[in-house]
Amino acid sequence: MASVWRCGRAACRAGRALQAQQAPIFAVSRPRRVRCQSSSASSSSSPPLIYPDQPRSVKHNDLASFLRYAERAGLDTGSTTYVGTHYEYTTAGHLAPLGFSLRRVGGASDRGIDLLGTWTLPLSASSPSPPAPAEPLRVILQCKAGAGQRVGPHLVRELEGAFVGAPVGWRTRAGTDGEGGSEGGSGNSAAAVIGVLVTEKPATKGIREALARSRWPMAYIFCPRSGRVQQMLWNQQAEKTCGLAGLGVTLRHAVDEVEGAYTHVVLTWQGKPLPPVPAQSP
Repeated sequence: MASVWRCGRAACRAGRALQAQQAPIFAVSRPRRVRCQSSSASSSSSPPLIYPDQPRSVKHNDLASFLRYAERAGLDTGSTTYVGTHYEYTTAGHLAPLGFSLRRVGGASDRGIDLLGTWTLPLSASSPSPPAPAEPLRVILQCKAGAGQRVGPHLVRELEGAFVGAPVGWRTRAGTDGEGGSEGGSGNSAAAVIGVLVTEKPATKGIREALARSRWPMAYIFCPRSGRVQQMLWNQQAEKTCGLAGLGVTLRHAVDEVEGAYTHVVLTWQGKPLPPVPAQSP
């Protein structure tokens, strides 16, 4: 039976909980008109994003090249480095059909940010009541993998810290509405910024409450190491700032010749499933 998730006054509306394989999925509860960026922001395109350079020691740029490098270097597949790097590339690949275009930027001075990029909602003219075109959302993303990783409110606090130390192009201020709040409040950025936390476990009650209290626009994604996204939810600040009203989440059942039957997250717009989008280069 569907139920709406709310957390006190700071209601964290990721919508109606759908039960599937013990992984609750949340969709936006009441589709509403999307709050697009201001006319002044949308009329002038943002400057091209400049991604930080990876450390020179990095010998890979996607999952396939990492696996080849790990084999040549004889990396221990149980090590923290191997598990973490593998999970980051896996996450980037499996979020691509949802409209994410992400690049791995982790390093000694990454301030906790593992992936940077954009999120273009896969809406088209065929979508019911599509919003006016707007700049893709800018994404700062943290991955948390490993058997010993504890999922709790402390991870939300870590992600809040990542907003403060984000690279140029992904900087914003807490509580802004996408109209002049990015890049130190200069008013020149047409794109909102959302922080995304991805873990191998479903969101706990503590995670949900921490998201609800946060003044930063945030989303949470449960993505097992297999890569099939099982849960996606966001807080009220993300809905307000990033124009996510009308967007929802549901599970789709599918069958693969190798894997067999499986489920994965599908985005919906005003209750209708959106098609996957082809992978893009960030």
